[in-house]
Amino acid sequence: MQIYQGNQKINRKLPQAQGVVSRKNILIIVAGVCCILLLAGGAFFFYMLATLPKVDRLADYKPPIVSQVFGDDGSLVGEFYLERRTVVPVEKIPKKLIQAFVAAEDANFYQHSGIDYLGIIRAAFKNVVSFSKKEGASTITQQVAKSMLLTPEKKYSRKLKEAILATRMEKTLSKDEILYIYLNQIYLGSGAYGVQLAAETYFGKDVDKLNLAEMAMLAGLPKAPSLYSPIKHLDRAKQRQAYVLERMVKEGYITQAEADHATNSPIVIHSLKKVNSDQSAYFLEQVRIQLEERYGEDRLYKEGLKVYTTMHAEMQMGAYEGIVNGLKALDKRQGFRGPLKYLAEKEVDEFCKKVEDGIDAVALKAGSTYQGVVTRINPATGELTVRVGERTGALSRKNMAWAGKVPLADTYGKPERGKGKTITPGAVIEVSVLTPDVNKTGAVLVLDQEPETQAALIAIDPRSGAVRAMVGGYDFKKSQFNRAMQARRNAGSAFKPLIYSAAIDKGMTPASIIDDAPIEFPGAGGKVWAPKNYDNIYRGAVTMRQALTNSINVVSVKILENIGVGYASEYARKLGISSPLADNLTMALGSSSVTPMELTNAYAVFASGGYRLTPYFITKVTDRDGKILEEITPPQVPAFKPMTSAMNLTMPPGAGTGNAPEAGSLTPVPVISRETSYIMTNLMESVVSSGTGQRAKAIGRPVAGKTGTTNDMKDAWFIGFVPQLVAGVWVGYDQEKSLGASGSGGQAAAPIWVSFMQRALAGIPVQDFTPPDNVAFALINPRSGLLARQGSEGSVMECFIAGTEPTAYDSAAKPGGGE
Repeated sequence: MQIYQGNQKINRKLPQAQGVVSRKNILIIVAGVCCILLLAGGAFFFYMLATLPKVDRLADYKPPIVSQVFGDDGSLVGEFYLERRTVVPVEKIPKKLIQAFVAAEDANFYQHSGIDYLGIIRAAFKNVVSFSKKEGASTITQQVAKSMLLTPEKKYSRKLKEAILATRMEKTLSKDEILYIYLNQIYLGSGAYGVQLAAETYFGKDVDKLNLAEMAMLAGLPKAPSLYSPIKHLDRAKQRQAYVLERMVKEGYITQAEADHATNSPIVIHSLKKVNSDQSAYFLEQVRIQLEERYGEDRLYKEGLKVYTTMHAEMQMGAYEGIVNGLKALDKRQGFRGPLKYLAEKEVDEFCKKVEDGIDAVALKAGSTYQGVVTRINPATGELTVRVGERTGALSRKNMAWAGKVPLADTYGKPERGKGKTITPGAVIEVSVLTPDVNKTGAVLVLDQEPETQAALIAIDPRSGAVRAMVGGYDFKKSQFNRAMQARRNAGSAFKPLIYSAAIDKGMTPASIIDDAPIEFPGAGGKVWAPKNYDNIYRGAVTMRQALTNSINVVSVKILENIGVGYASEYARKLGISSPLADNLTMALGSSSVTPMELTNAYAVFASGGYRLTPYFITKVTDRDGKILEEITPPQVPAFKPMTSAMNLTMPPGAGTGNAPEAGSLTPVPVISRETSYIMTNLMESVVSSGTGQRAKAIGRPVAGKTGTTNDMKDAWFIGFVPQLVAGVWVGYDQEKSLGASGSGGQAAAPIWVSFMQRALAGIPVQDFTPPDNVAFALINPRSGLLARQGSEGSVMECFIAGTEPTAYDSAAKPGGGE
């Protein structure tokens, strides 16, 4: 039966034969795919090998380093960087610090050849047991490869590249060379790259001065620099420190006794802040702009340039503090504006967490201002408990007295309409620190308020054009707009000296008589323009000196009408004004908008003896190896002695011995005579001694200057000078509006100027303004402008360019007196 069913058998076997063929085909396909994958993988592997970066370049390790900016005395005043790093040779790094990093990060560093296979197995086992990735196995060499040669992408191919490069590095570099790169390259938190900057940032000392406790704390940072920051989380940092010390004992680097001593050693967090960037921010920004134009971003931020500038560090500090304190004082005179906002009780924690994240210190800093939340009000005493981040402090009624009797309420929530100044629990207010907190409690606070007004200050050496100090606003972090260089604002009466100087050169004298009486001028559309005096007082016949001393508007307009608007405009251009000027008589009242830099530099013409200066900031630039890239010979006004004899300033090493590409443009240009500049200076001395600028007398030395106040008190100015320094101050709102009753130049700007000059001139000899030989003095009657005899009632001594003094005597002068 089976025989006869042979076809049937055959038919049954055919599917089996097809199945065999099918399996063979599958095996062939799989084998083919595997071959293709192997070939592709091999091709990729060899391609990857061919395209890997060369490790040889690490032998000449030159990481991005800080470009440093120095003041005129060689002191460090600023830094530019992408990564804040100071490279130190491995010989300067303490052996125990190296051992601490090795123990914590790569215990087998001295045994492996780039990859720690035992470490990989140990880490894998621990991660499997814990069901999470708790431990990594990257060696120090791999970390260097990743940091220096690879991108931060998270791919398996990068790990493979990292391993290959690590083995190549071990063949090319010694262990010390790898450690040198690692310890200078690694990020250790708080903006510090490398162990030297970390030592300065956390402990205020050089790396070779660290003790074991501090070394172990630094070595614990690479795992999570923010999480273990000694500044923000000292408890966590000490836990990590204990782990590092334990590892060092286990590796035989230290004894248990040494570890115990280090564990019990107190940790003092003290940041060595070499530069106060806040006070110099606007000056440094101007320097940065110029450097970036000349050298490009990469060179500026990565190649460690050394930049020597004209900044006088003490003057810059005085300018910054003068602006901050002056604006705060003005703002407080204008009154308390009320809390910034009101929080519900559930919103307080989240708000305070954000505040705490912005505090980069163990304790609140005395004198610094923070945002705080009122959490409790004592109705009996009126004392507030204020939470600042994770800290608390007390704010007494006495310490908010400047705000007047501020209403208080003891329930959370926004007060009713019309009671917007009420302080309640949940109110967000600004407070400054009188006494810092201890263990996050006990701070003594003062109610503060960030000014809404802005200000600018520029100080120039009138003997060279060197900019000694510049502040362009209240807070650079919040507004990078440099009002000293960029803000064009109406100059008000501060522009009048330019008009008066033009009149002197047109033949008028300080004794010229002008009628201070109302006047009208035809205007557009049949309207008339009638200038008015600030005080609405009209004095009749006055001398030019009296007109400037008292800032009489009507007389200034009449002087401009006499000399001509076109002539005055060209004269202002000669003094350095480049902004558009009003082509009408309102120019006499400062209706034209100019920058503080322009106007201050125009006053420098008077202070310099008639020379227009080109303000400059940079004197010398070198590369990281000391090669001079540019250098200028500081220009010098011929009328003055060398700068160092008068101001005791020290130029940076080598300055003044090279040639600058821009040196020609810095040469002072004589634009008016020494006689005219002296007479204008003498006139402005009267402004200070008996006129609108009397606040400036507080500096206690000969000073010339002029106030400026615009319509509705939108702008306040004071520009003044001594023989060694000229400084200008502007105060106003960015969005032009009135400064209020205390917003005149004498009240708002002059106090800032005085504060700055008192600090700037400390230690600088008192010097008189010296008249040139061609200036003559004569006794005159100020009512007539004619000569007066000795002893005549009301007579005053006046200065003239020789040959322009009056020749006739006043008819009211008593005969027989001397000249």
